[in-house]
Amino acid sequence: MLRFPNAKINIGLNIVEKRPDGFHNIETIFYPIPLTDGLEITDSNNEKNYTFSSSGIPIDIDDKDNIVCKAFELLRASNNIPSTNIHLHKNIPFGAGLGGGSSDAAFMIKMLNDHYKLGLSSDTMKNMAGQLGSDCPFFITNKPIFAEGKGDAFSEALIDLSGYHIMLVKPNIHISTPEAYSKIIPSRPNKSIKELIKEPLENWKDLLFNDFENSIFPNHPELEEIKNNLYDIGAIYASMSGSGSSLFGIFKGEPNCPAIWSDYFCWKGKL
Repeated sequence: MLRFPNAKINIGLNIVEKRPDGFHNIETIFYPIPLTDGLEITDSNNEKNYTFSSSGIPIDIDDKDNIVCKAFELLRASNNIPSTNIHLHKNIPFGAGLGGGSSDAAFMIKMLNDHYKLGLSSDTMKNMAGQLGSDCPFFITNKPIFAEGKGDAFSEALIDLSGYHIMLVKPNIHISTPEAYSKIIPSRPNKSIKELIKEPLENWKDLLFNDFENSIFPNHPELEEIKNNLYDIGAIYASMSGSGSSLFGIFKGEPNCPAIWSDYFCWKGKL
């Protein structure tokens, strides 16, 4: 069985308050995009629970620590799953705010459910995915949603960007979670992102913001320059996704990656 776990972008991201447990409550829109990894599972005669291999972007962690393998073991703990060969072709860049790992884990859950006919409901799969990461359950249904709380409380988002084009740009910059939150001052906006997305897309530039940009851009001016360049080449709306370090632009027509980004990860697709 072969599937293609897709990435997501954040459209707007507000850090609304700090929680008693030390985490933060946020609000954002998760929107799926057609940048994908490849994930394949096949039956195995191996004595091990699973064998794991990968290609594409190198994965520099032990197999047991890979979220795909964690998803496999999570389901195997409560279901009759035989030995399985797992292969992941990694194309979605790491540390980009695109949810690539979370998507891989969620797709693994769905694939095991289908391949071995486990009969798990969507809600059950979401609950299991939630044990692996706060945004993992989003990829079970894989439709645009409004996320709040720790990014794990979902509700319907009335947004459809089909027909528009998207460009993603990720330089070789790593943003740690402490750095991303270092200058954040939580505040609840006057108007929720859920309401702002109802405005014409042409108005989003002045209405929808990612709070992490305030913390990250001063330390990494290259990222702010990329955002400005996206507008320069015709983006209707541009933003950093999640806590970075990728940025995206939404365009009416198909954009071209400028030569100045030849050393960056630069991808474009149709929404």
